[in-house]
Amino acid sequence: MTQLFSRLIALGCMAILITVPFIALYFLINIDLFATMTRSHLGLPIQWQTVSEIQWYSLWLLTVFYIAIGLAGLYFLRRAFSNFAKGQLFNHSNSRDLRLFSILLFAQALAKPLYFSISSVLLSMNHPSGQKMLSVSFGSDEVKVIALAMILWVMSDLLVRGCKLESENKQFI
Repeated sequence: MTQLFSRLIALGCMAILITVPFIALYFLINIDLFATMTRSHLGLPIQWQTVSEIQWYSLWLLTVFYIAIGLAGLYFLRRAFSNFAKGQLFNHSNSRDLRLFSILLFAQALAKPLYFSISSVLLSMNHPSGQKMLSVSFGSDEVKVIALAMILWVMSDLLVRGCKLESENKQFI
């Protein structure tokens, strides 16, 4: 059952790694749709009529950088779960991949408040003086993701120790 779930997780990661860049390119080509989605999902009191096309492209680029952190993490998660699906549980490669995933997960959790802060400044840049915005938020979602990243870091360390025990057991047999 572990191998089946590992295979499903690896395939899910692969599907996301393939589709997200195409979606990002689609939004680059159709920046108006990106702007419409941003307006509907971003809960900021922005004067949307003042946002220029260059600001939308700048926000798109900022979003791509933010998403790239998560995609890099998914790449390493996919590698680890592909090995788990093959029955390779305790090895240094899995430990390294899970550790890199946890680092990138931690980095994305820290980048989220920065992303939204820069987004609010970027989108309110054309507002009249005194009405520009800087929105800073750090909530329980970021704390949960940071806690998950720390748990995965510990698990990656446990994989290394399990690998050492497995090699010691093979020497005695």
